[in-house]
Amino acid sequence: MPVPLLPSSVRRHIARIRRPSRAAQDRGMSTAEYAIGTVTACAFAAVLYVILTSAEVRDTLTQIVTDALRVGG
Repeated sequence: MPVPLLPSSVRRHIARIRRPSRAAQDRGMSTAEYAIGTVTACAFAAVLYVILTSAEVRDTLTQIVTDALRVGG
């Protein structure tokens, strides 16, 4: 006895359920992406360190704090 075929709409629905979604296929960053992200974060931190420890920025921040203390006190 032959098995009756399912309607095409049901077959499409079943195929969609069985197929992994795009989100399921991409479950996070790979090791290479983590490495690039880590190197980028370290480079950004190094640039910020150089900028914030420069004499100009230190003098500006000191002046801001001194002015704030003078106005408040």
